[in-house]
Amino acid sequence: MPFLNRLQRWAGDRPDGTAVVVAGQRLSWEELRDAAAALVPGSPAVTVLSEGNSLHFAVAFAAAVAGERQCAVLDPSWPQQLQDGIRDRIREAAPAGAPAATELADGPPGTPFLIGLTSGTTSVPKAFTRSRRSWRQSFDASVEFFGLVPEDRTLAPGPLAASLNLYALAECLHAGSEFHTLARFDVGDAHAAVSHDGITRLVLVPTMLRLLSERGLSGGVDASGVRSIICAGSKLDARTLEAARRWAPNATIFEYYGASELSFVSGAGLPPGQQPEPHGTGIGTPFPGVEIRILDDDGVQLPDGTDGNVCVRSGMVSDGYLWGDDGQALQSFGGWHTVGDQGYLDGPTLHMLGRRSDMIITAGTNVYPHEVELALASVPGVAAAVAAGVADDLRGQKVVAGIVPSHGGVTATQLRAGIEDVLARNKRPLEYFALTGLPLTDRGKLSRELLLDWIAGHDPRIRRLG
Repeated sequence: MPFLNRLQRWAGDRPDGTAVVVAGQRLSWEELRDAAAALVPGSPAVTVLSEGNSLHFAVAFAAAVAGERQCAVLDPSWPQQLQDGIRDRIREAAPAGAPAATELADGPPGTPFLIGLTSGTTSVPKAFTRSRRSWRQSFDASVEFFGLVPEDRTLAPGPLAASLNLYALAECLHAGSEFHTLARFDVGDAHAAVSHDGITRLVLVPTMLRLLSERGLSGGVDASGVRSIICAGSKLDARTLEAARRWAPNATIFEYYGASELSFVSGAGLPPGQQPEPHGTGIGTPFPGVEIRILDDDGVQLPDGTDGNVCVRSGMVSDGYLWGDDGQALQSFGGWHTVGDQGYLDGPTLHMLGRRSDMIITAGTNVYPHEVELALASVPGVAAAVAAGVADDLRGQKVVAGIVPSHGGVTATQLRAGIEDVLARNKRPLEYFALTGLPLTDRGKLSRELLLDWIAGHDPRIRRLG
């Protein structure tokens, strides 16, 4: 069961309790159950859901996965031509015949219920499937790891089309915990929810956390009631972590590594008052039910401290791709699965270095942008940093970095001095650029490709630091 049988339970136990809140509008457990149940008889074998955050989204998603039905959630901001192409592919892959079950109940554990899509902008994204059993195991792991309880009120302020927020919605429905989101991400609306709706738990990406924390501090927004902050997408830099600790002083701040195809892999929680490891790349220890190994490209296990493919074995791994499988995106070595992310183990702790595709090879040295960004983010005068590799005739590639300055600004000389004792010489940027803001995707994730586009196009949002 993913969550429908649990939804029935909460609707029976506390029908008038709040289940979902979107932009101040509320559905009780009974209202959510009844509205979803009414949609089930007319729901097809595969539903393609493409809409913004709304109460209807939550209702439609619940109905779309009843019985042995499947649901594909598309980002409504994708171009219509791209969405039409995905719909055509799903139609071709959809199971034949009408779904038999007409009640709001979970289907058999081994059946697929979710068609997940990797991020796309113009090209058709890859599509993979997840079974009901895999999400049940994911719920068990995340509820235990993050300490989610029915009394929590979770705010996930990002788009429900993004897997982080879609999972948070389903996880709360499974756990009987109140779920909140916004019509669209807005700092003021998020602050209002934290202040007035009794939010105890935040689920968001680092860029959103940075905005909420820094503006919350300057605006006097009280976040003392927030008890846990769950961040995914990239490791928190020192400035974001510092701001979050000051804004929400009673929160345990969780960061974790996972992938849509792998689910949860490793994570760590930083309790109030505990100091983080400076400049660290560690991303915690394995989630419950997860084993981690570092393997080379031939599937040979590597010793502690040696970089390689981060491979996992768990019951939470997806079933594979419906289309787009190039043999590289999700690889398997005798039951150990990887999406090509690179890292190493230090005892039980996983250290993440980044995607192989992001790796910069400069003068024969492998440099992961994430290492560079974490080092730069600790330099006074740096609000945020992004690093990438630019083609270079002498070195093959050279490391460059974009800096969003904090108040007072920063010079290239200060940046070089600030990372001198942190990064090896051959990993340090050779050029620095001041940015008016980080290059981000429409889902709030850092885009190194966009940084390179800005540099190549002499974009007005970027200027070279001497």
